[in-house]
This record gives sequence, structure tokens and C-alpha cells, in this order.
Amino acid sequence: MKVNGKHYRTVSMEQQTIYMINQNLLPFKFEIVSLNSLQESCEAINNMIVRGAGAIGSAAGFALAQAALKASKKSYLQEIEFAKKAIENTRPTAQNLFSATNFVFKAALESPEKAYHAAQNFAQRDVDACRKIGINGNSIITSNMCIATHCNAGWLAFTDYGSALSPIYEAKNLGKKPFVYVDETRPRGQGARLTAWELQQESVPHRIIVDNAAAFFMQRGEIDMYIVGADRIAINGDTANKIGTLEKAIVAYEFGIPFYVAAPISTIDFSCKSGKEIPIEFRSEREVLYQSGFDKEGIWREILIASPNSMAINPAFDVTPAQYITGYITEYGILSAEELTDYIGLDAN
Repeated sequence: MKVNGKHYRTVSMEQQTIYMINQNLLPFKFEIVSLNSLQESCEAINNMIVRGAGAIGSAAGFALAQAALKASKKSYLQEIEFAKKAIENTRPTAQNLFSATNFVFKAALESPEKAYHAAQNFAQRDVDACRKIGINGNSIITSNMCIATHCNAGWLAFTDYGSALSPIYEAKNLGKKPFVYVDETRPRGQGARLTAWELQQESVPHRIIVDNAAAFFMQRGEIDMYIVGADRIAINGDTANKIGTLEKAIVAYEFGIPFYVAAPISTIDFSCKSGKEIPIEFRSEREVLYQSGFDKEGIWREILIASPNSMAINPAFDVTPAQYITGYITEYGILSAEELTDYIGLDAN
């Protein structure tokens, strides 16, 4: 996608250096960070400089290739095995991360150069899949439709195009004039900060709403459809996504509003039988107790917004059972939960 008229990918790699858009500073500041070591790359994933299912996957693949290129010949196998484990420990819920490390590791066993090409291939497949998700998802969007989303599953969450927002961009480019309700998505505000910024860059009409307002707009008949992303999909269709997705799906089901999950096949964990087996990441309580941003003088500040003597608990994801999901928008079409098993193994090819 373009920022101020220039095309960028969320994450990329040239030689032994990984480049990422620093998503922690958006929308206030646009910055590209350069990462030159396994430690730096793992910290960037863990600290959410890069975040979102597909972008995490591409970053993980690049990080393993980076480690392979820098490994010594004498301890090459030990170093790439260590790197794989270190990368996989950064974000336990995102399935694309594991798809990437497994894909690149197989190539790394042959040579560092093949690991590098495998990582580039994995990232390009993410781009191609998200482009097709946009085309397939556009088929269910009609003119002037009001669509709600949750968190950020746009091009910032993938290498390019995005999942949940890709059909919206396609519909906008075809003149369908979609309107988007953007959940603010506490605690990190990724809807208000990232999704809204993306839609603004693409000139898509939208409004930011607080997380608790979605049911209000659904009850009033002002939301025609929900499209969300996914961090991991079990083989039965149960889907882990940003905390709060479950309650949106339940309310949408109650009001008869279609609720779609947009994700590439690499997000499906074919070894996971149901959502009960999906590990849920718990993050620092500071994300709940504090908010951060730039003040009027351009200084980055973090402020306490809660009772000073209170503690918080911060699950990053919840799991939406397949019964609440209308369909899955993938690069292979719009699938039912029962059809997901038809694509076993495609994430590893």
C-alpha cells in the first residue's frame, strides 16, 4: 500500500537486514526501523513494532533467515535451532509465525541462501494471498454497505493488502463506496490508531467507535456486515483474534448480521482440533493501566489512566466458536468451517 504516495511493505529484508514499519509510533510518526540481529528481530516481534498475523509470519521467516545467514559453519545447526525456538517464543498465539519458521527452517537445513529465498517466498505468498482475499471478499460487498471491523487486519497486519481490510479496499477501488465502523480496540488502540490511519490513507470513509458501542450500532441496523482477521484458526473453524472479537460475533449472531473471518490458509493450524487448544497470550498489565502517545510538543509520553493501586489482567486474544462465523474469506474463496479441511498441507508447500 502507499503512504503519502509511496509504496511500502510492512516488513521486508535485504541481504542480512530486516526493515519494519514501526507500528508503535503510528499514526503520529512514520518510521522504518532496521534490524541487524536475531535479538533485535525477536524484540521487534515481541514489542509489537511489527504485529498482525501475516506481518508476524513474514517477520519470523526473515528473522530465521537472518540467523542462518549470520550463523557460523561450525555450529550452524545449533544456531538455527536456537533461533527457531527464540522466534517461536515471541508471540505464542499467531499461527503464521509457526508456519513461517517451519517453512524457512526446512530450507535452512540445506543452506543459508535457501533459507533467505524461502523467507522471501513466504512473504510474497502472504502478499499474493491477501490480494486474492480482497478479490474474493469483494464479492459479498454491495454498494454503500456499512462494514464493521475489529482491531487491525489491514496491510499493516500483513506484508501488504491485509485480510479484513483487503475486500474493503477492493470494493472502494471498484466504486462501491463502503463505509467502515472502526472499533478503537483497547487496550492498545489498534483500531483507532492503525485501522483508521490506513483507511484515511486509502480515502475510505469511516468513523472510530468505542469498543462497547458496536452492539448499539448493530441494534439500530447501521452495521450490515462484520469482517475481522484471525491470528489462529483451528481445524473446526474456531478462531482466535484480538480480545473482544468473541463478543462482537455473539451480538452479530443475535441480530442476524453476517460475521466473516478473513485470513490466508497459513493462519489455519491443522494440528489444532478446536479453539480449546489455542494458546492465549497474556500481555503486560501496563497496556491496560497506561496510555501512550505524543503530546503537543512532540514528546512521547506514557500516562496512568487507572487507579494507582489497582492491578490488571490482559489477555491479548479470545476464541470465537465456529458457530458464530458466517464464512472464512481466503485466497481460495469463501469457505465454510467444514471446507477448511480440504486445504490441509497447503500452508507448508
